[in-house]
Amino acid sequence: MKSSKKDIVKSNPSVGVDITKAPEPKLGNKPILGDRYTSKEFMKLEWERLWTKVWQVAGLEQQLEKPGDFFTFDFGPENILCVKGEDSNIRCFYNVCQHRGNQLVQIEEGNLESFSCAYHAWKFGLDGKLNWVPDEEDFVQGSPCGKRNLIEIKSEVWQGFIWFNLDPQCDSLKNYLEPVMTHLENYPISEMKRTHWVTVEEGNWNWKCVQDNFNESYHTPYVHPGLKYIADEKYYACQFDLYESMHCRMLMPGFIPSKSVYDEEDKVLESLGPHMEYWDMKPEDYKGKLLEIRGDIQKQKRDLAKNKGYDFAKFNDGQLTDHYHYTIFPNISFSVKPDGMQWLRGTPHPTDPTKCFFDYWYLTWFPENIKEYYSPMLSKMTDISVKAKNVRGKVGEIDVGAGIEEDVAIWQSQQKGLSSRGYIGDCMPAQENRIRFFHENIDRYLFGDSGGDA
Repeated sequence: MKSSKKDIVKSNPSVGVDITKAPEPKLGNKPILGDRYTSKEFMKLEWERLWTKVWQVAGLEQQLEKPGDFFTFDFGPENILCVKGEDSNIRCFYNVCQHRGNQLVQIEEGNLESFSCAYHAWKFGLDGKLNWVPDEEDFVQGSPCGKRNLIEIKSEVWQGFIWFNLDPQCDSLKNYLEPVMTHLENYPISEMKRTHWVTVEEGNWNWKCVQDNFNESYHTPYVHPGLKYIADEKYYACQFDLYESMHCRMLMPGFIPSKSVYDEEDKVLESLGPHMEYWDMKPEDYKGKLLEIRGDIQKQKRDLAKNKGYDFAKFNDGQLTDHYHYTIFPNISFSVKPDGMQWLRGTPHPTDPTKCFFDYWYLTWFPENIKEYYSPMLSKMTDISVKAKNVRGKVGEIDVGAGIEEDVAIWQSQQKGLSSRGYIGDCMPAQENRIRFFHENIDRYLFGDSGGDA
């Protein structure tokens, strides 16, 4: 029995996402040293030359249902205010009163008709316009109303995500995200509901540890031992794409075990069982036929899709079972399927390069009249009627989620090692080329195409 990338490449190539292998970029061999994860000087360069130039996600459109709804979002040393206006347009602003710099909104979310500064009561409309100040006649330079408005940040809404960029001269979001934006156009992401929302506050690791981790699957047999029962996770079964736009993709066959566990049939069927049963398949029918599960569940999903409220006509067979995993430069990662999306992000700490904030979301697509759905990624049932609350806390205080807890444990120990004088730089196999690509792209922002040292 053998699984390979051929299983992916031959699955309906004319339908759904383009699965053409991207050309391999030419990569260098400069060591990835520990000071990139610990240096305040390097952190300062990242903020000035990277974070203020790239597109980021503030939150979800579903957080702003009606005019006046707002939320705030910490991004490095900045705090971003996102609000839905009377015209139903969503805007992002620096959360700063234009009188003398007080933080304008000091709560995380709510609904207001306008924003009034707690210091001197300057009042701003939902569109950011300054509408009223006390003692307007006392300003010798003339009334500031309509002039000292909130500073708007360039923003766009795409697939239900609210994106922003601190660079007013930045490229469009579409140009920035290609080819990923095109890849995702047929997924019902904007219709998905966030059913899991966890924020690790001040994780004891640099944000790049997060993205390094999701830029490789070399660690999965050892950090995520359960994955081998539900996916062929070894590098020779996967496809890796490194795009000129600095983003990456991995295609990993799902609903097929790694060949290392072919002799653990009961464990494989136990792991795949709940999802098979949701699609009216009996796990016990596949004793001695483990490698037939992937193809049969693809066919079953097509046969039963209409009755279960799905439309899979725009997806290739692989999209119904496999892990389509993307890393969006510089700090967002997600795995997407027609029925759900796992979304992960590390953002920089405002002052300490050895810490960061980590967000894990899961978005579930509930078809019409479906209230509950079993999520293979979360390994549990999800309920459309339960609005996910932002669970926030430090490592050990909160349950991050199935599988991700295993990553978190590694990032903490890795940061300690990266800080050691005994670490002399990386030594990586070819399957980790996405990590080298990631760091070389950081250097392009920080030092230009020629790269450089901190």
